Parts: sequence; C-alpha cells; structure tokens
Amino acid sequence: MKYLITGGAGYIGSTICSALEDHGHTPIILDSLVTGRVEFTRGRIFYQADIADRQALETIFKDHPDIQATIHCAALIVVPESVARPYDYYHENVVKSMDLFRRLGELGYPRIVFSSSASIYDVVPGFMVTETSPLKPSSPYARTKYMMEMVLQDFCNAYGLEGIALRYFNPIGADPRMRSGIHIKNPTHVLGKLVSVAMGQEPYFDITGTHWPTRDGTGIRDYIHVWDLALAHIQAVEQFSQAFARSEHPEQKYLVINLGTGRGVTVRELVAAFEKVYGKTINKREMPPRPGDVAGAYANADTAKKLLGWEARLPIEQGIADALKWGELRNSVLHFD
Repeated sequence: MKYLITGGAGYIGSTICSALEDHGHTPIILDSLVTGRVEFTRGRIFYQADIADRQALETIFKDHPDIQATIHCAALIVVPESVARPYDYYHENVVKSMDLFRRLGELGYPRIVFSSSASIYDVVPGFMVTETSPLKPSSPYARTKYMMEMVLQDFCNAYGLEGIALRYFNPIGADPRMRSGIHIKNPTHVLGKLVSVAMGQEPYFDITGTHWPTRDGTGIRDYIHVWDLALAHIQAVEQFSQAFARSEHPEQKYLVINLGTGRGVTVRELVAAFEKVYGKTINKREMPPRPGDVAGAYANADTAKKLLGWEARLPIEQGIADALKWGELRNSVLHFD
C-alpha cells in the first residue's frame, strides 16, 4: 500500500518511512526540507514542497491515486524557539495544516493519522495521563498541536474526514538499522543533547529544572524508542477502520491515542541510564527550567493496545545505545555545511 508522509525527511517521519518499507508498503514523502534532510529521501518517492502547496498535493495524488492515508508529521517542534517565534509556529503548524486537511478532503483522501504531542496535557497527580486527562498546553509549540487536534476533529465532523491523533510522548533512539536518526546539527531533544556531550560537541548536559514535584525534583517523561513509535503508525494505517470499530463510539470519525511506554522516567534517571550504557560519567550541571518547560507526564498506553494492538517493546537502554551508535555514524550519513 502507498501512504503519504508529510515531514517524511525528518527524524520521526523518516523512521516511519523505513518501518512502512519493512512492512511491504511504499511511502510517498512530502517535505519542504526546511528542517528535514534530503539524505533521508534517497531511494524513495519524494516531492519537495510545502504542505499547503495545492498544486503539489494535486500532483502527488494524480501521480499516486492509490494512496491509502496521509501520516501528517510535518511541523516545527522546538519549544524554546516557539516561545521566541510564536508567529512562525502558528503559521507553519496550524494555518498550513488547516489548508492540508481541507485539500485532502477536497481531493477525496479523507484518512489522516496526525502526529500530536503529549505536551498538551496538564500536570496531574501521579503524572500518568489517559486520553481523557485535562489538557493545558504550556508553550506556543504545544498550543499549536492542541489547535491542530481541534481543527482536525472539527473537520472530521464537518467535512467527512477520518482522523487519528497519536499523542507522542518522548521519542529517543534511532532506526535500529541506522538508516536515520536525529538530524538536527545541535539537537534539542534530551537524549540528543546527552549524545552531544558524550561526543565532546557540548561541554555540559544541562538538567533544566530540579525543583519539580517529582521523586527527585527533575522532570518526568515517558521515553519511547522511535522505532516503537514508527511501528504504531504501521498499526494505525493498516488497522485504520478496525481502530474505529474497536472504540467506545464507533460512529465517531476522530480518535485520540497515547503513544508511550506506560513508565515514567525522571531526567536524573535517564542520565544515570545513559552513563551506564555509555560506560562513563558525563559532565552535567543543574540549570533553571527553560521557557515553556513543565514537570511532565507519562502515558497510560491502554488505548493503543486496545484499538491498535500496539505496545512499546524496546527498553530505554536500547534507545540510548541506538542514539549513541547513530551519534557516531551521523556525520557519515548527513552532510552539514
């Protein structure tokens, strides 16, 4: 089967493309390469264009009328940057997604799997959230994901679209076969920063926030291997109709599903696990929270198992090991200026 992947030249999008290929499917990549990497498109069907480019979308579906669904990964994702540049985030993430969703409906391709984010949840007692937990996005980035969900839900109700919003927790690692991984030159993801320090590219790992109401004062997260995350998308597109049929309200056209491990890990615990896998201690220092930071959350992942038959299987240690391996190989795969 063919599937359109917006943002398919990014970290998560490229891993989803690899997982699709491994399961006998054909990814069709749409990416502007504003942040994505052309290296991740090699040997794949690739259209370099903006997601709001009507002509590009018409061309894609004319060339590939047998596309079964769209996986919408394209977005700007850096929290501190979103605080400094909110216009860019609302325009790129929300306005252009509105255009994309509308065009998909007009062109007759109503099935959409949307990359949402656990950053939209409020902090709750115990830190474990279900899909019905209260929402309180605390940064412009998180608010764009919240708005994109609301837009998609409203469009599903009004225009006959069918949407599954997958709320990602904290992706780590790389494709286990090293086809892709974190591609930003100066990563902002926590594990990317740990690898940068281990590789001598940064002097310290900053533990940002040490007075959160968690068991050790550092933020709590749900670190999920990016390959597990990618496999969830395979389940979502292969079992799209079944997921709705298994839900409590099969007549609805919009679903929300958490993608996480179901286990909360603090930043200090992640650092300790990293040092164990790496075999050395790293330089670290305690710093105040960054703009937009929150104490965090981890997933109740029961809905993903019920609706998609999916659960995370890879341990945090493999995510760390794969990230370290990718960190060593990255400059031979990617070509930075």
